[in-house]
Amino acid sequence: MTVPELADVHAAWLPPEAFQAVGERHTLVCGDGPLVRTALAEVAQACRRHGGTVRHLPASMGDDPPAGDDPPTGADGSFDLVLAVSRTGRPDHDGFELARAAGVTRVVADGPAGLLYGLFHVVRLGAAAFGADRPAEQHRPAMRRRMVNHWDNVAAHPVMGQVERGYSGGSIFWRDGALRTDLTRVTAYARLLASCGINAVSVNNVNVHATEALLLTDRLEDVAAIAALFRPYGIRVHLSVSFAAPVTLGGLNTADPLDARVRAWWARTTARVYGTIPDFGGYVVKADSEGQPGPFAYGRSHADGANVLADALAPFGGVVDWRAFVYNHRQDWRDRSTDRARAAYDHFAPLDGEFRDNVHLQVKHGPIDFQTREPVSPVFAAMPATRVAVELQVTQEYTGQQRHVCYLAPMWSGVLGFEPWRDGRSVAGIAAAGGGLVAVSNVGDDRFWTGHPLAQANLYAFGRLAWSPRLDAATILDEWIDLTFTPSATGEPDLLRRTLHALMDDSWQTYERYTAPLGIGFMVRPGDHYGPDVDGYEYSPWGTYHFADRDGVGVDRTRASGTGFAGQYPPAWAAVYESLEDCPDELLLFFHHVPYGHVLHSGVTVIQHIYDTHFAGVEAVTGARRLWERLPAGLVDLALHARVGDRLDEQLRCAREWRDQINTYFFRKSGVPDARGRRIF
Repeated sequence: MTVPELADVHAAWLPPEAFQAVGERHTLVCGDGPLVRTALAEVAQACRRHGGTVRHLPASMGDDPPAGDDPPTGADGSFDLVLAVSRTGRPDHDGFELARAAGVTRVVADGPAGLLYGLFHVVRLGAAAFGADRPAEQHRPAMRRRMVNHWDNVAAHPVMGQVERGYSGGSIFWRDGALRTDLTRVTAYARLLASCGINAVSVNNVNVHATEALLLTDRLEDVAAIAALFRPYGIRVHLSVSFAAPVTLGGLNTADPLDARVRAWWARTTARVYGTIPDFGGYVVKADSEGQPGPFAYGRSHADGANVLADALAPFGGVVDWRAFVYNHRQDWRDRSTDRARAAYDHFAPLDGEFRDNVHLQVKHGPIDFQTREPVSPVFAAMPATRVAVELQVTQEYTGQQRHVCYLAPMWSGVLGFEPWRDGRSVAGIAAAGGGLVAVSNVGDDRFWTGHPLAQANLYAFGRLAWSPRLDAATILDEWIDLTFTPSATGEPDLLRRTLHALMDDSWQTYERYTAPLGIGFMVRPGDHYGPDVDGYEYSPWGTYHFADRDGVGVDRTRASGTGFAGQYPPAWAAVYESLEDCPDELLLFFHHVPYGHVLHSGVTVIQHIYDTHFAGVEAVTGARRLWERLPAGLVDLALHARVGDRLDEQLRCAREWRDQINTYFFRKSGVPDARGRRIF
């Protein structure tokens, strides 16, 4: 196979220079199959560029590769890198063992996918993989499934466009209502995903419109063409489908999941899918949510709805990703007893144990909707008999839309490390035992893949955390920097590293400081969700209220006097969130309505915290912009430097607007002046 190189597209974290340490070696690749051939092609291309050699030893030619103290010998000397698939491993597993002894670095993989992941790990280590002896290290992913969801539309939607909540241009799969004629970039994308451990992808919007629905039947060959490009990198393709497909595509008069005709239709259709794409992953379904059809129309439960698809997929090893994002989006803002945060738990917790084993209940990491700060969803602890998957949003819908620097790995690490029972069992463990980790993609046809070049780090970090949730966010950022930015002729790589850490380490908290305070959420413009509009959703049917008045702000979600949402958590956390004294400051307004003079654990009042953080957030962005401007010429690619600079200009403009609107709003509500006398309009 040919490893893609796109001259007009940024190489992201796989520039040719990243392969130098591998390409300088004498390498032996042992094993058979498409993924082994992919690894062989990667090594061969690196060797052509950097002067090394590579030899392929098919599994049929011998037993397991020699041990590290007895390296095989080639025509031009001993091999110093051996990549092999073990005959005694588990081919369906993705792990590998890495060791170095007697001058040989060895990767022995459980299966072909592990060989590819092992190679990319050696690339990540660079020269360090070929230094001192290294005792055997076991590398196995925490999550069996590490998936990216694309919200891409085949035909551009009149409101949402080509990619819903996409901030990086158009789809890399679809254009003008058809499959793109040149799919070279899809291969390059598959390579990027595999290099950070991702092994599953869905290729169309969870809001399945009329054209996208046809991918299941009339346009299945389009999906097969995409699957053929992901397959050499160990990535299985999934498809978002409409619950109403038996009606809209099958000509039935019902989609009732308990109707025998509906069950038969799904079985026949699914068999045809696997006849075309034998390694098809399964279906992603958004049902009874925001206007999408679902089982409620027939008086059935979500378990009924998911199970009919699961039964159709089971003979082929496929899975259903059934999204738990179900809530009433036509609420009455006057009714304070309603609470969108409660919805997923209320709908799904009573169904625990009723879903088939090949149903993954895909739960957003927070109870609302990917806000800058939310508590972890209580659903993770509520369904021990259900395979739960954790859904994150890499595309920055509510965190700056890839126009603002916002490195999300620290947020995700907090989510994955959260212990619902406070007993050592974490959300990461729940996901690992269930449906794994899923992310909404931030990739488009933009030259830099993610619009903002620094937003590439979020996609990379998602893959690394799905493989190893305990990885430190700063360590992941260092990996990404080392791979993405090659050494500069100026001799100042440390300056670039320091600058990038200064821009990115605390960027999520910086974004939080100048936007919505203390966990209140939203306050964005309805529709595009970009920029401030404090009351934009306050009187809407979407159920996203902050209840600010002249006396205070926040949503009372306590059991004692509010919506009762706090009681959906296991007792230890329910008590923390219920208590005004114990609730963490950063979530105070999510759980409590408090006076502006309420004193936080930090020692300042709520109103002064709002003023201070919004001024501080703008100061931080100002400093980041100044640091980027001061980078010496040539330290990074000129086009990349210009794009980041433009985005920082926009971030600073927008941060000032957030600061002035939020501070002015709460000054006018509270009548309390800033204690430091700064200008508020």
